[in-house]
Amino acid sequence: MRIMIPFADGFEDIEAFTIVDILRRAGISVDMVGIMGSVIKSSNGVRVMTDKKLTDVNADEYDGIVLPGGSAYEIFGRTKPLLDMLKRLNSQGKLIGAICASPSVLAKAGVLEGKRATIFPGMEREIPYPRAEKVVIDGNVITSQAPGTAMEFALRIVEVLVGRERAYQIRKQLVV
Repeated sequence: MRIMIPFADGFEDIEAFTIVDILRRAGISVDMVGIMGSVIKSSNGVRVMTDKKLTDVNADEYDGIVLPGGSAYEIFGRTKPLLDMLKRLNSQGKLIGAICASPSVLAKAGVLEGKRATIFPGMEREIPYPRAEKVVIDGNVITSQAPGTAMEFALRIVEVLVGRERAYQIRKQLVV
């Protein structure tokens, strides 16, 4: 099981780091992939070195992709190779996740066509079928709202990818 998490300047720290941490705890291989390079600066000024650059990855090597939020969503939405990867992975029925403002990127890529999703409160017009829930799963697509929902979002991804039992074990370890 291998998941790509794109990173671009302005990514939301809590969302990105929580997703990476929880998925790795579950035994899922995670590649942190830099959109514009390999050193990326978060919304709070934390510099991160990614595992790979977007130009060096092949979407077919992944079982899914999860987009953190923050202002990085604007860069994601302007990055044609990333939008193409989202379309390709979605057409293969692979897991597509996005949190905070990034569900709008899924909408731009056509991934949310006919799907229910959630997004950062106040951005509901950016997606076709918005829901108020903290985490929404519709087929292969999982969306969530904000930093405060990041742990539940990541645990639901674990549930979908490797099962309820593993998600339960991690919840118990973390006292969630």
